[in-house]
Amino acid sequence: MLILLPAMLMVLTALTLVFLRFARPKFKYPWIIASGGATLALASVLLWQIHFPQSISLPAWQLVTAFLYVPAWLADGISWPYAMALAALCSAAIWTSVVRAENDAIQWAGTLALAGFGILAVAAENPLTLLLAWSAIDLFELITMLRSTEGESQSQAAINAFAIRLAGTGLVLWANLVSVSGGTPLDFRSIPPGTGIFLLIAAGLRLGVLPLHLPYRKDNVIRRGFGTTLRLVSAASSLALLARIPGSALKSALTPYLLILAAIAALYAGWMWLRSSDEILGRPFWILGFASLAVADSLRGNPAGSAGWGVALILCGGVLFLFSARRRSIVWLPLVGLWALSTMPYSLTGSAWLAGNTISWLFIIPFLPAQALLMAGFFRHALHPGETSLESQEKWVKVIYPTGLLILLIVAPLLGLWGWTGARVIGLWWLAIIVILLAAGFSFLANRILVRLPAGNPASRWTQIFRLEKFYSALGGLYSFFRRIAEVVTGSLEGDGGLLWSFLLLVLILSILATRGR
Repeated sequence: MLILLPAMLMVLTALTLVFLRFARPKFKYPWIIASGGATLALASVLLWQIHFPQSISLPAWQLVTAFLYVPAWLADGISWPYAMALAALCSAAIWTSVVRAENDAIQWAGTLALAGFGILAVAAENPLTLLLAWSAIDLFELITMLRSTEGESQSQAAINAFAIRLAGTGLVLWANLVSVSGGTPLDFRSIPPGTGIFLLIAAGLRLGVLPLHLPYRKDNVIRRGFGTTLRLVSAASSLALLARIPGSALKSALTPYLLILAAIAALYAGWMWLRSSDEILGRPFWILGFASLAVADSLRGNPAGSAGWGVALILCGGVLFLFSARRRSIVWLPLVGLWALSTMPYSLTGSAWLAGNTISWLFIIPFLPAQALLMAGFFRHALHPGETSLESQEKWVKVIYPTGLLILLIVAPLLGLWGWTGARVIGLWWLAIIVILLAAGFSFLANRILVRLPAGNPASRWTQIFRLEKFYSALGGLYSFFRRIAEVVTGSLEGDGGLLWSFLLLVLILSILATRGR
């Protein structure tokens, strides 16, 4: 039960907050309950190490004949660092909310519930368990997006994002069918060859970066706390699947071309992240950049490196996105995260550039400047003035708020040294030095030459390509075409000649059945 304990604590705390919100609207201490539940959940993830690795499954149920599985969860060198990162993110989001206008218990309940579903997703042992967790996250996100949008165009963007995630879910189902047809039920402990490419594409579709900018009202305060949790939990639930794909399951003639596409996406994301007006508007590029690095490590047969990039995305991104109130004495806090991003020995990403297959090391080269751009952008955004000043806050806030950020910064080096496959790795330290020098150069050029992009949506050609607006328009036109056909058929059957058409169809069906019966 240790595997399920963090998610149970988070969900029970969320339900308690919702109950108190409606039963006792004037209850004065919901933040204490929320922060206490999140902190206990973080501590309970540490307890996974008592029996490690371990797994748990629910009793058999009727659907086992259709899915060949029962819901099961696995605590191992992939799920544990992701679960630690998500629990730390949830705690930090609630602890740092004291400086933001997030004083609604419902938002804290949503943060807890999302993190709980995310932990269930990253620890999933089979496709059925993963799809159940994904469905909960998708419905949660769709409802949130539709409630926070204004106008038909923004609602359509939210629906497009939901449809893309459903496509990723469908690819996991397809991979399961391919595996079962080969005589081997799909299990995340050992993924059979031939299914890895479907899981890779599924993870890419579900990263939460398409469309690049999900709709929020500009004055919506959930973009910092709840919005950060929403975006990073969605990405983590997909990247954890990516880290479970062994190199043997991705052996294909398409691998070099996929690496080239990942390099293009990483370079584009790093450049746009560096030039974004602030870290919140640049958040989709942060996710896209680190997801591309994780994909590259998976294609090179290095699941531990992929997990390192994914966990760094959550922990370092969480520090920066929650760093809304700033003052000179704590500006060093997010800069500590640069160590986790550096791929230096014993850092969180120390195992990043190790290879597990025969793919040429030359494919690493384009990812080095992409990593440097992400680090330079992190440094630039960390030094940017925040939304509010911490000087004007009360004394207790000045203690609680930095403590929330420190939770993420403590977990990052902890994972670099203890408890999972990518811990205590020296790695290719000389590549790390090259990246650090490149990042320093990009930071110097950014401060001296580059101008931040305006707060509005950049309209460059590459941005339009990555936003896939023409693709969405084509899908919308195809949907409208089939809808008109359905309306014509429906109108024919329901009109004056509907009875005649019904008899005609009945005669045709009976004729076909009679012919087959001979």
